[in-house]
Amino acid sequence: MAVEIEYPSLLTEGVVVDRARVGDVDGITDLVNFWAARGDMLPRTKGETYENLRDFFVIREGGEVVACGALHIVWADIAELKSLAVSEACQGRGYGQHLVRACVEEASRMGLDRVFALTYKPEFFERFGFIQADVMALPRKVWNECYRCPKFPGCNEIAITLDLTGRTSEPVAAAAAL
Repeated sequence: MAVEIEYPSLLTEGVVVDRARVGDVDGITDLVNFWAARGDMLPRTKGETYENLRDFFVIREGGEVVACGALHIVWADIAELKSLAVSEACQGRGYGQHLVRACVEEASRMGLDRVFALTYKPEFFERFGFIQADVMALPRKVWNECYRCPKFPGCNEIAITLDLTGRTSEPVAAAAAL
């Protein structure tokens, strides 16, 4: 089911953020691995993409995936926003904003208390109300996934979190004006 993002963005209006389908796996994997090869994110195998396909939202142009992001539930109260990537050709169109909004709205609808991400670009997420946090405050992430990462324990990604308890949509809506 597609989620139509209604609020205006500086560069895009009427962007359709859709749930990923099986036919999107190659596009998602290729997009994530393009940025991973540049050191901007962790690589994903096609198998990992299939296993987590229900977590993904995508934006397509001409039937091809040009942007993706995933909301992965970690525990009863928290989810990770991960694998946020926009094709090089589509940078600056607001697609990343639309995907963050879709993931945050989904987390809120599901009754989650917090969303977090590990990123090299915290300023992007701070526009949505995320704040920097200590990664050790996310023990389930650290011990369920991080310890398997080749960068562990020397990871230099920055942990950011968004508290959804008692939240209004103001931080997310305000980011649309950026």
